[in-house]
Amino acid sequence: MDKKIVSFIQKHHVLTCSFSHQEVLHSASCFYLFLENPPRFIVASSKDSLHVELAKKNPQVSGTIHLETTTIGKIQGVQYRGIWSRANAQEKQAYLKRYPYALALNPKLWHIDIEYIKFTDNTLGFGKKLEFMKS
Repeated sequence: MDKKIVSFIQKHHVLTCSFSHQEVLHSASCFYLFLENPPRFIVASSKDSLHVELAKKNPQVSGTIHLETTTIGKIQGVQYRGIWSRANAQEKQAYLKRYPYALALNPKLWHIDIEYIKFTDNTLGFGKKLEFMKS
């Protein structure tokens, strides 16, 4: 994955994730931890949330991470697609090290295996896009 994409992702901490099943669509915002190898986001969420219920039926997820700005030349953001599933013990440990206060909420932890990322970075030139595709 391009270093510019990794650097942008590591500078932020909230992503949106969107899910669908049949006629139901739902999005959520989550704190995340990014792991580079293999590329994935680790997120916390209640097992009873609507997006987790939808993910159980259709684990395909898409979402964004973006910089809020009104200056066109500073626009940066990631659009991603991936697969949602339970986090493993190592991922849980890494997430709770990054967000120790999450322990108080006793969250369920999940990972999003990143299959595709498109990074728009206008600081490199208007409409400049870098892409990552899982091989």
